Amino acid sequence: MEIRNIAIIAHVDHGKTTLTDAMLEQAGMVQKGVSMDSDKIEQERGITIYAKNTSLVYKNTKINILDTPGHADFGSEVERVLRSIDSVLLIVDAQEGPMPQTKFVLKKSLELGLNPILVLNKIDKPGADVDKAQEEVYELFMDLGATDEQLDFETIYAVGRDGIAKKDMADDSTDLTPLLDLILEKVEPASGDKLADEPLRAQVFNLAYDDFLGRMGVCRIYSGVLTDKSKVFIQDAEGKKYTGKLSKLYTFEGTQKKEVNEATAGDIVILSGIPEIYIGETISNTEDEEPLPAITIDKPTLSLHMFVNDSPFAGQSGKFLTSRQIRDRLEKELEINVGLDVELDSMPYKVSGRGELHLAILIENMRREGFEIAVSQPEVIIEEREGKKYEPFEEASIFVPEEYSGAIIEKLGKRRGIMSDMKAENGQVSMKFDIPTRGLLGYRNEFIVDTKGEGIFTSIFTEFRPYAGDIVKTELGSMISMARGKALTFSLTNLQTRGVLYIGPTVEVYEGMVVGNTAKGEDMMVNPTKGKQLTNMRASGTDETIKLTPPFDLTLEKALGLMRADEFLEVTPDSVRLRKQYLTENERKRNKKA
Repeated sequence: MEIRNIAIIAHVDHGKTTLTDAMLEQAGMVQKGVSMDSDKIEQERGITIYAKNTSLVYKNTKINILDTPGHADFGSEVERVLRSIDSVLLIVDAQEGPMPQTKFVLKKSLELGLNPILVLNKIDKPGADVDKAQEEVYELFMDLGATDEQLDFETIYAVGRDGIAKKDMADDSTDLTPLLDLILEKVEPASGDKLADEPLRAQVFNLAYDDFLGRMGVCRIYSGVLTDKSKVFIQDAEGKKYTGKLSKLYTFEGTQKKEVNEATAGDIVILSGIPEIYIGETISNTEDEEPLPAITIDKPTLSLHMFVNDSPFAGQSGKFLTSRQIRDRLEKELEINVGLDVELDSMPYKVSGRGELHLAILIENMRREGFEIAVSQPEVIIEEREGKKYEPFEEASIFVPEEYSGAIIEKLGKRRGIMSDMKAENGQVSMKFDIPTRGLLGYRNEFIVDTKGEGIFTSIFTEFRPYAGDIVKTELGSMISMARGKALTFSLTNLQTRGVLYIGPTVEVYEGMVVGNTAKGEDMMVNPTKGKQLTNMRASGTDETIKLTPPFDLTLEKALGLMRADEFLEVTPDSVRLRKQYLTENERKRNKKA
């Protein structure tokens, strides 16, 4: 059976997974309603976090498909995947056109010499402009230095949600046959008798983990035959070599993996039995085989410190509370999350990742598993190069109604953002900024308020550049509880006039817990447990109806953006709380003097 290997790449929410699901369903590989996004957080957020392998059989040809994340924080997942395939389906929303992540993933694809197939998706949207989107994609190809062959890309028009694709807008279509036929026509076969007769060479491009089998490697076989239970030689790009014996070998069939005795050149497999297997290593059946080119992994850009939760409410809802349990969990995460870096020498553990969302997903997974932890404010990783400081920069793309553009430009200017592009059309303004990652920390919450929820904000890491200098941010002060007990409506009604509350009535609070923020930017000690003085006299006409505004929904990501340098975020299975590092006012004063 011939094999074709493709990846699906796009900006977040342009329809990659929906299209993949439809292809699998129409090929009879899955039942209706089964999605590639099997992780609970992926289903809740509607985004792909982990690159996933799947396959379908069409016209006696096996098509291996790799569904990639669209969010910039998981860009390292995309880069590794692109090394293992022969073409990409570039999905672009016919209304939005190419977006920042589109540029990032397309640039990587073109540099690897891949010839993309463009899929203009969501052509049924009221604002879809197929001609404009196609022209913008062509300009993007030109800007990224595409070759003449790459510029001669094929275009398919699709409605992924309905499982429809067509080669021409005027065509009638009821399924994805035109897309599948084009894949067979344009993507080079990855398999062949000649390749199968050559010596074995396979390369690991992703990792998986199984509680019974341990760490497993996801590999592309470039030549030869890989056999179950066989002895193999493993080497990295630097020449380090060791031997191992495979215990199990799987290929992908739909959304499941299928155990096999052997796999041939061109296929993508998952293998176990080599506990130290790692990204980029070459697997061969002879010791002197030349290693395949290295696969590099992007460095982390943000870090935070993770502690044992020691708040007054510690241990009330979690199962895993100790430093040893947290350490074991982080070690397990390192088995598969190669974009993560953790220093486990001593508590607190320093955890570094590719962005706020990358770190937030790890913390969210831990709290759902029953962990209680405290984390510090995320900080940008600064590099030293020849005595000079370098920091990560990002390209921020913003789409807002025209009336909000002035406030955005002013705030990002203070945060060392430099505008690189601006376009106005139909009352909407599109802007691009080059800005230090430091300048974006905590900005997303402000952006939602400044644009009344009508703006679109995306950013993507570009490179490390010389340190940009001090950044002016709008600092919110904290309302700090000075007592322990249940928050009362009477007290909260008075406090809501001073800022934004994070808690509602009857919520348990403790001394040092942050219960809200103050607009003036100064910390304020408050007593949310204070009740109304009761007497046996009625005051006619002076009692007022209490009107309490619903509290601000303090989610994990929002809290990471709002927390200040002298605060911790307390994360438990049933709550997220901000607190001061030193809980009493005397401790804070003493620490300030020290």
